[in-house]
Amino acid sequence: MTATPHELLIRDGRIMDPESGRDEVADVAVSAGRITAIGRDLGPARLQLDAAGQVVAPGFIDLHAHGQSLPADRMQAFDGVTTTLELEVGALPVAGWYAGQARAGRLLNYGTAVAWLLARKVVVSGMELTDAPPVAALGAMADDPRWSQGVATDTQVEAIMDIVRQGLEEGGIGIGIPNAYAPGTGVREMVRLCEVAAAAASPTFTHVAWSSNIDPRSAIEAYVRLIGYAGATGAHMHICHLNSTSGLDVAGAVRILRRAQDQGLPVTVEAYPYGTGATVIGAAFLADPAYPERTGLGWDSVELVTSGYRFTDREDLMRARQTDPTQLILQHFLDSEEDGPHQPLLDMSVLFPGGAIASDAMPWVAPDGAHYLGDAWPIPGQMVSHPRSSGTFTRFLRQYVRERRLVPLMEGLAKCSLIPAQIMASGAPQLQRKGRLQVGCDADLVVFDPDTVGERASFTAMNRAAEGVRHLLVNGVPVIADGLLDQAATPGRAVRRGG
Repeated sequence: MTATPHELLIRDGRIMDPESGRDEVADVAVSAGRITAIGRDLGPARLQLDAAGQVVAPGFIDLHAHGQSLPADRMQAFDGVTTTLELEVGALPVAGWYAGQARAGRLLNYGTAVAWLLARKVVVSGMELTDAPPVAALGAMADDPRWSQGVATDTQVEAIMDIVRQGLEEGGIGIGIPNAYAPGTGVREMVRLCEVAAAAASPTFTHVAWSSNIDPRSAIEAYVRLIGYAGATGAHMHICHLNSTSGLDVAGAVRILRRAQDQGLPVTVEAYPYGTGATVIGAAFLADPAYPERTGLGWDSVELVTSGYRFTDREDLMRARQTDPTQLILQHFLDSEEDGPHQPLLDMSVLFPGGAIASDAMPWVAPDGAHYLGDAWPIPGQMVSHPRSSGTFTRFLRQYVRERRLVPLMEGLAKCSLIPAQIMASGAPQLQRKGRLQVGCDADLVVFDPDTVGERASFTAMNRAAEGVRHLLVNGVPVIADGLLDQAATPGRAVRRGG
């Protein structure tokens, strides 16, 4: 009898599984969206992909991606990403967000946390929820101090908690807490939020309240508060972009965070390999008159993504903020390009033991600032974003693994796949089948050339897909094969709480 063929066979690749440490040349068989066999002489297959000379690894899991659209997925696919999650900001209503993504069709697996900040705006400011991208909501109503600077009443706090709990019931895979965008929030509210998270065994994803180099309201104070929340409530506190919220005091932040972990507190971190951040111009911390003194940066550290214009003073920035608080900006916080003086600070963040790589990928926007949601490929040349939106993981592999040799390849792969899956173990148990290359696991796989993989986008040429990814499978479907994108593919599936 002829053996039943596998749906797909990846041939002759270097199989690397970060969890088991397996590292050998073998074939991988895939059927029905799962890995069904690993070894040699696995029998016939309907489709074969050549992986000779390539690394075959679990697809990368991005815990922090704001794009959440087909064009954003396509750029991240060439970065090796198979699962892209909106966890720092989150979304509301959660059920509506998932329904909208399913209708649109997604190339990559997707999921969201519950947007505490939007719940706060609804209760404290009376804002009505819309279908605008969550990241745009960070800048909306930027000059309303009620939600950004005001302390909520006990009644308001409980109303916010009700909305958050509903979002978790609707499938939210964590709670997004971008505290820096509402720095006036009271500690009592933060404690209640963490108590809700702990009761639901749901991780939180926090942009800490301050990133100043000086007290009071320094980055260190913000981290100490976060550590305190973990100790007082038992909530899993995940720190978003350790590199960009520590200011120039990365060493101090790393020191206290490692001490907290050594004491068994549930604190985890992520970072991306860039010294430039991105956000909306309506962010509360950009309006601080003492911004230069507190951060050590000039106003010209803030740059409009769409035009490259750098601001000259606070009044200049405030005029642009009042025109449209949702405009995307770049914030140049570390001089780490080409071995700049702050490279050691960036390295401390990226190389944090047990820390994940996460992109903080931004949406793609047109010259007028509108978010691009079209299906043209390649993405039209006038569309821009932070280079991290297309090159975070491949840049990490190029710089830290291949060129500088600061991280062994297996450890580097773990930071991109296994560690993010482990961080999400309680919030999304289905990720226990991802981030691993083992029989029975989801066939989310990246096949790349370790000698050429790397980012191509830069701050002067943002719209360039990364190179080196030869094949990419999402739920067993080859969305990239022999370096070419399948423009009709939409195999991405929702990652939900309890899914």
